[in-house]
Amino acid sequence: MQRFLRDYMLKLPKKDLFVKAVVAVVALLFIIRLCFPVMGDGATARGEAAAQDSVAAPLREAAVQEPVAEEAAAEEAAAQDSVYSAAGSARQSVLPHLAFSAPSFDFSRRHRIRGVVSYRAAFPDVQDVQFPAAVANGVPPVANRAEAEGRKRDLLFVGVNPYYEMDPGMNRSIPYLVPKASLLLQHIGRRFLDSLAVKGVPLHKIIVTSVLRTEDDVRRLKRVNGNVSEQSCHRFGTTFDISYNRYHTVCPPDDPQRRAVRSDSLKYILCEVLRDARQEGRCYVKYEVKQGCFHVTVR
Repeated sequence: MQRFLRDYMLKLPKKDLFVKAVVAVVALLFIIRLCFPVMGDGATARGEAAAQDSVAAPLREAAVQEPVAEEAAAEEAAAQDSVYSAAGSARQSVLPHLAFSAPSFDFSRRHRIRGVVSYRAAFPDVQDVQFPAAVANGVPPVANRAEAEGRKRDLLFVGVNPYYEMDPGMNRSIPYLVPKASLLLQHIGRRFLDSLAVKGVPLHKIIVTSVLRTEDDVRRLKRVNGNVSEQSCHRFGTTFDISYNRYHTVCPPDDPQRRAVRSDSLKYILCEVLRDARQEGRCYVKYEVKQGCFHVTVR
């Protein structure tokens, strides 16, 4: 190419030599420009490359971070799945124990009222059985009511409780029990209400007819009832009587379900509660025919 231009320049006249040289240089630059376009303007090329890099850099970072984010999300999901599966297995291992220790009642289905086969066979704990337990768990006999008022450290007032009612006509005893017997009485009253609920029976509270008897109470009662023993378990604050013929209705007086249940049905349910408490080793129970009550002593 260079030889061709040189020969061409020598053949031209002297007066046209300058013009022809300029034309040749321009042609040469044009050819170089066509062959190497980037080298023709290095600054512009570098600027365009930098601009392209500034635009492409976020795209490259996004392209690199996207698989990392996907992998992190996958690892997090796998970790959550493992936690949920472990929690599920833990619940499966715990639920049988919970079902055994804290059974849930299906209030939509009424449970049958069964009662007991025989009152005397289910509650045979006579005085000879209950008296040693009363002495072992109770307080020394109280002389009179004034002394009982001063022994609040050993005796608890049980005259007011949401789970049972005291007999309004109770005048031969005072509403005091040792703490262990107080808990037993509350336990029986609460279980009785629970049993009524699961059996679909209108709610009634048990009525306590006798609690702690002082020495003066025993002497006065013996004048009226010769069968009262001077070694009564009621003297130790461990024993109480629950009526099986009378109950306190929880429904309002104008409620149509107030009298929708017989006393016999309530008696059968109370028998179930007392039988369970006795079988659990919490108390001794004697079925009193003449007094119309259950004679209960804490164990």
